Amino acid sequence: MPFDGLRVLSLESRRAIEIEKLIRNQGGDVFVAPSMREVPLEQNSEAIVFVERLLAGDFDMVILLTGVGTRLLNQIAEARWPAGTLADALRRVAVVVRGPKPAAVMREWNVPVAVTVPEPNTWHEVVAATEGRGEKRIAIQEFGRHSQELYDALTARGASVTCVPVYQWDLPEDRGPLREAVRKLAAGEFNVVMFTTSVQAVHLIRIADELGLQDAVRAALARTMIASIGPTTSETLADLRIPADFEPSHPKMGFLVNEAAREARTILDRKALQSRQ
Repeated sequence: MPFDGLRVLSLESRRAIEIEKLIRNQGGDVFVAPSMREVPLEQNSEAIVFVERLLAGDFDMVILLTGVGTRLLNQIAEARWPAGTLADALRRVAVVVRGPKPAAVMREWNVPVAVTVPEPNTWHEVVAATEGRGEKRIAIQEFGRHSQELYDALTARGASVTCVPVYQWDLPEDRGPLREAVRKLAAGEFNVVMFTTSVQAVHLIRIADELGLQDAVRAALARTMIASIGPTTSETLADLRIPADFEPSHPKMGFLVNEAAREARTILDRKALQSRQ
Protein backbone atom coordinates (compact mmCIF):
# COMPACT_ATOMS: atom_id res chain seq x y z
CA MET A 1 0.00 0.00 0.00
CA PRO A 2 1.37 3.46 -0.88
CA PHE A 3 1.35 5.02 2.65
CA ASP A 4 2.58 1.69 4.04
CA GLY A 5 1.90 2.54 7.67
CA LEU A 6 2.91 6.20 7.63
CA ARG A 7 1.16 8.22 10.34
CA VAL A 8 -1.19 10.74 8.76
CA LEU A 9 -2.95 13.68 10.43
CA SER A 10 -6.12 15.03 8.85
CA LEU A 11 -7.87 18.15 10.13
CA GLU A 12 -11.04 17.57 8.10
CA SER A 13 -14.35 18.23 9.84
CA ARG A 14 -17.43 17.89 7.61
CA ARG A 15 -16.06 14.89 5.69
CA ALA A 16 -14.00 13.38 8.50
CA ILE A 17 -15.35 9.84 8.08
CA GLU A 18 -14.77 9.92 4.33
CA ILE A 19 -11.16 11.08 4.51
CA GLU A 20 -10.36 8.60 7.28
CA LYS A 21 -11.58 5.77 5.06
CA LEU A 22 -9.63 7.07 2.05
CA ILE A 23 -6.39 7.27 4.06
CA ARG A 24 -6.85 3.83 5.59
CA ASN A 25 -7.52 2.38 2.14
CA GLN A 26 -4.12 3.73 1.12
CA GLY A 27 -2.41 2.06 4.07
CA GLY A 28 -2.13 5.10 6.30
CA ASP A 29 -2.25 5.10 10.11
CA VAL A 30 -4.69 8.00 10.35
CA PHE A 31 -5.68 10.40 13.12
CA VAL A 32 -8.57 12.74 12.25
CA ALA A 33 -8.99 15.87 14.38
CA PRO A 34 -11.92 18.07 13.27
CA SER A 35 -10.60 21.61 13.31
CA MET A 36 -13.48 23.87 12.29
CA ARG A 37 -17.21 24.40 12.03
CA GLU A 38 -19.32 26.69 9.89
CA VAL A 39 -21.16 29.28 11.96
CA PRO A 40 -23.84 31.54 10.44
CA LEU A 41 -23.20 35.15 11.33
CA GLU A 42 -25.22 36.14 14.37
CA GLN A 43 -25.97 39.48 12.81
CA ASN A 44 -26.86 39.15 9.13
CA SER A 45 -27.30 42.85 8.52
CA GLU A 46 -24.75 43.00 5.70
CA ALA A 47 -26.41 40.08 3.90
CA ILE A 48 -29.84 41.66 4.31
CA VAL A 49 -28.59 44.99 2.98
CA PHE A 50 -27.03 43.14 0.02
CA VAL A 51 -30.38 41.53 -0.90
CA GLU A 52 -32.13 44.89 -0.57
CA ARG A 53 -29.59 46.49 -2.89
CA LEU A 54 -29.72 43.57 -5.33
CA LEU A 55 -33.51 43.96 -5.54
CA ALA A 56 -33.05 47.69 -6.10
CA GLY A 57 -30.76 47.06 -9.08
CA ASP A 58 -27.55 48.29 -7.43
CA PHE A 59 -25.41 45.44 -8.83
CA ASP A 60 -24.77 44.09 -12.30
CA MET A 61 -22.50 41.18 -11.29
CA VAL A 62 -22.59 38.79 -8.34
CA ILE A 63 -19.66 36.45 -7.65
CA LEU A 64 -20.64 33.34 -5.68
CA LEU A 65 -17.61 31.78 -4.01
CA THR A 66 -19.22 28.78 -2.27
CA GLY A 67 -22.32 26.66 -2.46
CA VAL A 68 -22.80 26.64 1.31
CA GLY A 69 -22.62 30.43 1.47
CA THR A 70 -25.07 30.80 -1.40
CA ARG A 71 -27.62 28.57 0.33
CA LEU A 72 -27.20 30.41 3.62
CA LEU A 73 -27.68 33.70 1.81
CA ASN A 74 -30.95 32.34 0.44
CA GLN A 75 -32.06 31.30 3.93
CA ILE A 76 -31.45 34.84 5.12
CA ALA A 77 -33.40 36.22 2.16
CA GLU A 78 -36.35 33.88 2.71
CA ALA A 79 -36.62 35.00 6.33
CA ARG A 80 -37.67 38.44 4.98
CA TRP A 81 -38.89 37.95 1.42
CA PRO A 82 -40.99 35.35 -0.42
CA ALA A 83 -39.31 32.10 -1.47
CA GLY A 84 -37.48 32.47 -4.78
CA THR A 85 -36.78 36.18 -4.34
CA LEU A 86 -33.00 35.78 -4.37
CA ALA A 87 -33.03 33.49 -7.41
CA ASP A 88 -35.28 35.92 -9.31
CA ALA A 89 -32.92 38.79 -8.52
CA LEU A 90 -29.85 36.79 -9.58
CA ARG A 91 -31.44 36.14 -12.98
CA ARG A 92 -31.22 39.88 -13.65
CA VAL A 93 -27.44 40.13 -13.16
CA ALA A 94 -24.31 38.40 -14.43
CA VAL A 95 -23.64 35.49 -12.07
CA VAL A 96 -20.08 34.23 -11.63
CA VAL A 97 -19.55 30.87 -9.89
CA ARG A 98 -16.25 29.75 -8.39
CA GLY A 99 -16.25 26.02 -8.89
CA PRO A 100 -18.86 23.25 -9.07
CA LYS A 101 -20.72 23.75 -5.78
CA PRO A 102 -22.21 27.21 -6.40
CA ALA A 103 -22.71 26.14 -10.01
CA ALA A 104 -24.86 23.23 -8.80
CA VAL A 105 -26.97 25.60 -6.70
CA MET A 106 -27.55 27.84 -9.72
CA ARG A 107 -28.65 24.83 -11.81
CA GLU A 108 -31.04 23.83 -9.04
CA TRP A 109 -32.50 27.35 -8.96
CA ASN A 110 -32.57 27.64 -12.76
CA VAL A 111 -30.35 30.71 -12.68
CA PRO A 112 -28.16 31.26 -15.78
CA VAL A 113 -24.41 31.45 -15.11
CA ALA A 114 -22.45 34.05 -17.03
CA VAL A 115 -18.96 32.90 -15.97
CA THR A 116 -17.74 29.61 -14.52
CA VAL A 117 -14.33 30.01 -12.91
CA PRO A 118 -11.96 27.14 -13.82
CA GLU A 119 -9.78 25.11 -11.49
CA PRO A 120 -7.97 25.62 -9.24
CA ASN A 121 -10.61 28.24 -8.39
CA THR A 122 -8.39 30.76 -6.60
CA TRP A 123 -8.93 34.52 -6.70
CA HIS A 124 -6.46 34.63 -9.59
CA GLU A 125 -8.80 32.54 -11.76
CA VAL A 126 -11.80 34.66 -10.71
CA VAL A 127 -10.00 37.81 -11.86
CA ALA A 128 -8.85 36.23 -15.12
CA ALA A 129 -12.26 34.72 -15.92
CA THR A 130 -14.02 38.08 -15.51
CA GLU A 131 -11.40 40.12 -17.36
CA GLY A 132 -12.81 42.33 -20.11
CA ARG A 133 -16.42 42.20 -18.97
CA GLY A 134 -18.38 45.43 -18.74
CA GLU A 135 -19.99 44.96 -15.33
CA LYS A 136 -18.57 47.40 -12.77
CA ARG A 137 -20.96 47.11 -9.82
CA ILE A 138 -19.90 43.83 -8.28
CA ALA A 139 -20.92 41.94 -5.13
CA ILE A 140 -18.83 39.07 -3.75
CA GLN A 141 -20.41 36.38 -1.57
CA GLU A 142 -17.52 35.53 0.74
CA PHE A 143 -16.55 32.16 2.10
CA GLY A 144 -15.47 32.44 5.69
CA ARG A 145 -12.71 34.99 5.44
CA HIS A 146 -12.43 38.30 3.64
CA SER A 147 -10.97 37.88 0.14
CA GLN A 148 -8.84 41.00 0.17
CA GLU A 149 -6.80 39.99 -2.88
CA LEU A 150 -9.91 39.57 -5.03
CA TYR A 151 -11.39 42.82 -3.73
CA ASP A 152 -8.18 44.72 -4.49
CA ALA A 153 -7.83 43.24 -7.98
CA LEU A 154 -11.39 44.08 -9.00
CA THR A 155 -11.19 47.55 -7.49
CA ALA A 156 -7.92 48.21 -9.31
CA ARG A 157 -9.63 47.75 -12.66
CA GLY A 158 -12.32 50.28 -11.81
CA ALA A 159 -15.07 48.21 -10.28
CA SER A 160 -17.19 49.21 -7.31
CA VAL A 161 -16.98 46.12 -5.09
CA THR A 162 -19.21 45.11 -2.18
CA CYS A 163 -18.21 42.13 -0.05
CA VAL A 164 -21.04 40.11 1.49
CA PRO A 165 -19.97 37.94 4.45
CA VAL A 166 -22.53 35.16 4.90
CA TYR A 167 -20.83 32.74 7.27
CA GLN A 168 -17.63 32.43 9.22
CA TRP A 169 -15.43 29.65 10.46
CA ASP A 170 -14.87 28.94 14.14
CA LEU A 171 -13.09 26.29 16.15
CA PRO A 172 -15.11 23.14 16.84
CA GLU A 173 -17.19 23.06 19.98
CA ASP A 174 -15.25 19.97 21.12
CA ARG A 175 -11.60 20.99 20.81
CA GLY A 176 -10.25 17.90 22.56
CA PRO A 177 -9.25 15.98 19.41
CA LEU A 178 -7.59 19.07 17.92
CA ARG A 179 -5.60 19.68 21.11
CA GLU A 180 -4.56 16.03 21.14
CA ALA A 181 -3.49 16.32 17.49
CA VAL A 182 -1.36 19.37 18.32
CA ARG A 183 0.34 17.53 21.18
CA LYS A 184 1.00 14.48 19.02
CA LEU A 185 2.33 16.64 16.21
CA ALA A 186 4.64 18.52 18.57
CA ALA A 187 5.95 15.16 19.80
CA GLY A 188 6.79 14.11 16.25
CA GLU A 189 4.11 11.42 15.98
CA PHE A 190 3.02 12.21 12.40
CA ASN A 191 4.74 11.75 9.05
CA VAL A 192 2.11 13.47 6.89
CA VAL A 193 -0.27 16.36 7.59
CA MET A 194 -3.14 16.96 5.16
CA PHE A 195 -4.88 20.32 4.74
CA THR A 196 -8.16 20.32 2.80
CA THR A 197 -8.92 24.00 3.42
CA SER A 198 -6.88 26.99 4.50
CA VAL A 199 -8.75 27.62 7.77
CA GLN A 200 -7.48 24.28 9.11
CA ALA A 201 -3.94 25.64 9.12
CA VAL A 202 -5.00 28.84 10.87
CA HIS A 203 -6.79 26.89 13.59
CA LEU A 204 -3.92 24.40 14.00
CA ILE A 205 -1.48 27.23 14.73
CA ARG A 206 -4.03 28.97 16.96
CA ILE A 207 -4.41 25.90 19.18
CA ALA A 208 -0.65 25.29 19.16
CA ASP A 209 -0.15 28.84 20.38
CA GLU A 210 -2.78 28.44 23.10
CA LEU A 211 -0.99 25.29 24.32
CA GLY A 212 2.43 26.94 24.20
CA LEU A 213 3.54 24.44 21.54
CA GLN A 214 3.83 26.61 18.44
CA ASP A 215 7.62 26.30 18.17
CA ALA A 216 7.48 22.54 18.61
CA VAL A 217 4.67 22.22 16.07
CA ARG A 218 6.53 24.30 13.51
CA ALA A 219 9.67 22.21 14.01
CA ALA A 220 7.64 19.04 13.53
CA LEU A 221 5.92 20.37 10.41
CA ALA A 222 9.34 21.06 8.89
CA ARG A 223 10.03 17.32 9.10
CA THR A 224 6.64 16.09 7.87
CA MET A 225 5.07 16.03 4.44
CA ILE A 226 2.66 18.97 4.12
CA ALA A 227 -0.07 17.99 1.67
CA SER A 228 -2.30 20.86 0.47
CA ILE A 229 -5.48 20.36 -1.53
CA GLY A 230 -4.77 23.33 -3.81
CA PRO A 231 -3.31 26.80 -4.40
CA THR A 232 -5.67 28.73 -2.12
CA THR A 233 -4.76 26.53 0.83
CA SER A 234 -1.09 26.60 -0.16
CA GLU A 235 -1.15 30.41 -0.17
CA THR A 236 -2.43 30.45 3.40
CA LEU A 237 0.15 27.87 4.42
CA ALA A 238 2.88 30.04 2.91
CA ASP A 239 1.54 33.07 4.80
CA LEU A 240 1.81 31.00 7.99
CA ARG A 241 5.38 29.98 7.08
CA ILE A 242 4.35 26.34 6.51
CA PRO A 243 5.30 25.72 2.86
CA ALA A 244 3.32 22.99 1.14
CA ASP A 245 5.30 20.01 -0.15
CA PHE A 246 2.56 18.62 -2.36
CA GLU A 247 -0.60 19.53 -4.27
CA PRO A 248 -2.71 16.99 -6.18
CA SER A 249 -3.44 17.18 -9.90
CA HIS A 250 -7.01 18.28 -9.07
CA PRO A 251 -8.15 20.05 -5.88
CA LYS A 252 -10.33 17.15 -4.73
CA MET A 253 -10.10 15.05 -1.58
CA GLY A 254 -9.74 11.73 -3.37
CA PHE A 255 -6.94 13.03 -5.61
CA LEU A 256 -5.22 14.54 -2.58
CA VAL A 257 -5.16 11.30 -0.59
CA ASN A 258 -4.35 8.92 -3.43
CA GLU A 259 -1.62 11.03 -5.02
CA ALA A 260 -0.10 12.07 -1.67
CA ALA A 261 0.13 8.40 -0.73
CA ARG A 262 2.17 7.67 -3.84
CA GLU A 263 4.54 10.60 -3.28
CA ALA A 264 4.90 10.50 0.50
CA ARG A 265 8.01 8.35 0.84
CA THR A 266 9.90 10.27 -1.81
CA ILE A 267 9.07 13.64 -0.27
CA LEU A 268 9.90 12.50 3.27
CA ASP A 269 13.24 11.05 2.14
CA ARG A 270 14.06 14.32 0.38
CA LYS A 271 13.18 16.43 3.41
CA ALA A 272 15.22 14.16 5.71
CA LEU A 273 18.23 14.51 3.38
CA GLN A 274 17.85 18.29 3.26
CA SER A 275 17.72 18.51 7.05
CA ARG A 276 21.04 16.67 7.32
CA GLN A 277 22.83 18.90 4.84
